[in-house]
Amino acid sequence: MSKKVKDFGIEKSLKNLGIKSENKGTSTGGKFFASGKTIESYSPSDGRLIGKIKTSAEKDYDKVIETAQTAFKEFRMIPAPKRGEFVRQLGLKLREYKDDLGKLVSYEMGKSLQEGLGEVQEMIDICDFAVGLSRQLHGYTMHSERPGHRMYEQYHPLGIVGVITAFNFPVAVWAWNTALAWICGNVTIWKPSEKTPFCAIACQNIMMEVLKENNLPEGISSVLVADHEIGQLLVDDKRVSLISFTGSTKVGRMVSSKVAERFGKSILELGGNNAIIISKDADLDMSIIGAVFGAVGTAGQRCTSTRRLIIHEDVYDEVKNRLVKAYGQLKIGNPLDENMHVGPLIDVHAVNQYEMAIENCIQEGGKFVVEGGVLEGKNYESGCYVKPCIAEVENSFEIVQHETFAPILYLIKYKTLEEAIEIQNDVPQGLSSAIMTQNLREAELFLSQAGSDCGIANVNIGTSGAEIGGAFGGEKETGGGRESGSDVWKYYMRRQTNTINYTANLPLAQGIKFDL
Repeated sequence: MSKKVKDFGIEKSLKNLGIKSENKGTSTGGKFFASGKTIESYSPSDGRLIGKIKTSAEKDYDKVIETAQTAFKEFRMIPAPKRGEFVRQLGLKLREYKDDLGKLVSYEMGKSLQEGLGEVQEMIDICDFAVGLSRQLHGYTMHSERPGHRMYEQYHPLGIVGVITAFNFPVAVWAWNTALAWICGNVTIWKPSEKTPFCAIACQNIMMEVLKENNLPEGISSVLVADHEIGQLLVDDKRVSLISFTGSTKVGRMVSSKVAERFGKSILELGGNNAIIISKDADLDMSIIGAVFGAVGTAGQRCTSTRRLIIHEDVYDEVKNRLVKAYGQLKIGNPLDENMHVGPLIDVHAVNQYEMAIENCIQEGGKFVVEGGVLEGKNYESGCYVKPCIAEVENSFEIVQHETFAPILYLIKYKTLEEAIEIQNDVPQGLSSAIMTQNLREAELFLSQAGSDCGIANVNIGTSGAEIGGAFGGEKETGGGRESGSDVWKYYMRRQTNTINYTANLPLAQGIKFDL
C-alpha cells in the first residue's frame, strides 16, 4: 500500500457519521439501544478494528416490531407525495455525507473508493427515482359489465417491510428497498450483514436526521444489527408483510419457504453466475475492458460479477492473450488508494473459499493462464488480498456451475452463437448476461425468446452493475425477485379491486334474483 489508512481521513469520516469505538446496534429511529452480545468489525483493508457493537437480543426485536407497527398506522395516512418529500430530503442528506459514507463503505467492505462513492450515488439516484414515483402510484379503471357501476384498482401499503442485506453492497440495497417502501407508505426494519454493521449504523444515523427534522414517528426506519437468529425471527414473523432478502441461494431457499409458509411476500436477490459472450464480430477493445472490470471489480464480490467468458474460437487466443496482459497490469492494494484497481476480499473465510475453488478447478482439469494465490507481506497484513486469476475450463465442471465470490474468471470456447447461448444458460443461476458483438442479428437473437434466460441481458456492455431505472433481479436460482426501478413499487403494495354501484338497484351475478 502506498499510503497508511490514516492518510485517507477514515477517522474523520467515522466521526462525521456518528461512529464511535463502542456502539449500540439497534435503533427505531429515535435512539440506539441493544442488549445482545458484542461483536467487532475489522476492516479487510488493513485488519484494523473499526469498533465494537452491542447487538440486538430477542427483547430488542420485539420492541422494534411494536414500534414499527405503531409508526405504520400514522405513516400510511400521510399522502404519498409528502412521503416522497421525506425521501427527497434523505437524498439531500446522502449528498451531504457522500464522501464520508463512500469512504466507510470502501474501508469496511473492501471495495475501491470509487466503487464506494458509486454505491452512495446509487442511493441518491434511487431517492430521486422514488420522489417522482411518489406522484405516480397509478391504478387502473375498467368498464363494468353492469350498468351504473364503476370498477377500478388501487394500491395500498403492506405494513412492515423487512430488509436483509449482504456485505457486498452494504448500503445501496437497503436504499433500493427503503426509498420505494417509504413512498408506498410502508415502514422498514433493516437487518444488515454482520460483516458490515457500521455501514448500517451510519445510514441509520443519517436517516434519523430526516425523521427528527420532520417530526416523523419513531419506527418508520429501524435497524437490527444482530446474528442470524434475529434474522430468523424477522423471516418467521407474520407481522412482517414482506421480506426482501439478498444473499446466497442456499439461505434464500429457506427464506422463501418460511415466508411462503405464513403467506407473506418475499423479494429474493440470490446468486449469479454471469457470462459475457464475445463474438468474432465483437469490438475486442471494448470486450476486454468490460470483461476485466466485470471480473475484478469489487474483487469479484458482486452478484453481477463476470464469472465466465464464452469466446468464439476465431478470436479465442487473441482475447486470452490480451486478458493475460491486462491482468499483469492490475494493482492490488488499499481500496482507499485511488491508484489501486483491486481491493481485498471481505474476510479470511472468503479467502479460504477462493483457494478451495482454485484447487477444485485444477482437480477437474482446469488450466490456469493467470495464476491465483494469496498475497503476503507488509502491504497485505489483513490476510484478505488475493490475486485475480483466469482458467480455461469446460462449462460442465462442477466448480464452474457454482458461484465463487472471488476474482476467478473462467474461459470457455464456442463455435456457433446457438452453442454460446446454450452454454450461457446452462448454469443454475440466471442473473446477468451480456454479448459483445457488432452483428445486429446476433444481438437480437441473444435478446430473443431463444436467447439469454437471465433477468438482465446486455449488448456491448458487461454484466456488472445496473441502472436505477430498470428492474434489477434474475431467474432460476437467482430467486425471481426484482428491486429498484420500473414498476417494482408494486411489490411493496397490496392490490385492491373496487366496484362502485351508483344506482338504486343491486343486480346480482348470473341473473340471480332474491324476492325479499
